[in-house]
Amino acid sequence: MTRTRTAVVIGGGIGGLTAAAALHLSGLRVTVLERAPSLRPVGAAISLSPNALRALDVIGLGDEIRDLAAWQGDGGLRTPGGRWLSRSSAEAAEARFGGPLVLLHRSTLVERLAALLPPEAVRTAADAVLADPGDRDRPARVRLPDGELEADLVVGADGIRSAVRRTLFPRHPGTVYSGFTTWRVVIPVPGVEFASHETWGPGRLWGTHPLKDGRVYAYAAAVTPAGGHAVDERAELLHRYGDWHDPIPAVLAAARPEDVLRHDVHHIAEPPPFYHLGRAALLGDAAHAMPPTLGQGGNQAIEDAVVLAHHSQDLAAYTAARLPRTTAVARQAVRTARLNMMGSRTAVAVRDAALLALSKAGPALFLRGFDGIADWRPPQPPYASRRTQVGER
Repeated sequence: MTRTRTAVVIGGGIGGLTAAAALHLSGLRVTVLERAPSLRPVGAAISLSPNALRALDVIGLGDEIRDLAAWQGDGGLRTPGGRWLSRSSAEAAEARFGGPLVLLHRSTLVERLAALLPPEAVRTAADAVLADPGDRDRPARVRLPDGELEADLVVGADGIRSAVRRTLFPRHPGTVYSGFTTWRVVIPVPGVEFASHETWGPGRLWGTHPLKDGRVYAYAAAVTPAGGHAVDERAELLHRYGDWHDPIPAVLAAARPEDVLRHDVHHIAEPPPFYHLGRAALLGDAAHAMPPTLGQGGNQAIEDAVVLAHHSQDLAAYTAARLPRTTAVARQAVRTARLNMMGSRTAVAVRDAALLALSKAGPALFLRGFDGIADWRPPQPPYASRRTQVGER
């Protein structure tokens, strides 16, 4: 009788749960170990581009997420005074990439991913440590306060400060400060209508997008020293963005101080030499944390997850498939951060003029920035049939 292969996933975020679902559907017995007391994520919304939605199709979840999410694309890039630098449309995004760009709350995605797993597969408040990555002749071992687990595969999906990464590659330098901090809110803003936009100012940016449930997702970023915080983060946002174009003042008026999340941004500047060692593999931020300037952090984690399930018995093939791609995407995110967080007013004026000229000459910069990213396709077919993605809502 053939023994069922086992996998332990350390980390119950979006990447870890996607990997667990994909491995479960591939026939492995999966255990997810999440350190937090629940799977409810601390965060706001997540933008999913067609590459990630195709990966979710592999585990039969893509169409459900398309139905739950707000479809993006109508909007573009603005200046703080409100002038449009570049416009885009949902139809153009679908035609260019073969599918939509969508936005939904992270907790919704986590809930739907967890629902794909047997209830006993997920353990919260589980402080797990990779004790031994194993090799061809012995299983990997994961240590818990109440004992150990052995597994044919251990997945390190434990985030930007990954302990699994440190265990596998103790000489890796870890993360560096990206030079800016971010704020995020998800709130109702009654009576306000607007087109989705991202607005770039000197050393600052703001984005506002509607969610399907009627709430508004807004985010901001500013060049600041690391470790800063304000007693009242809403007041800090009012100081920095209160005189920017509508609907930004209305969003700030509707927000309460406790609605605002603030986090410094860090990224991995030097990728690990491999995304695996022995029977252990890294994915998501544990492998390739990147600035949020392309909105690809979670998307690349979802890609990682389905590719890892495809190569679960050949981790060298997983590294070969993922390391070059995610390194390129991460570097593009860093370059984009330098572009949209420029501090010099002269440089900003030159940048804005170039953006305006480029937008008149061809497809919106917003869409061109996803070329080579959003058109990615997974190596395996979906488990559930898909509707035609283009033109359907």
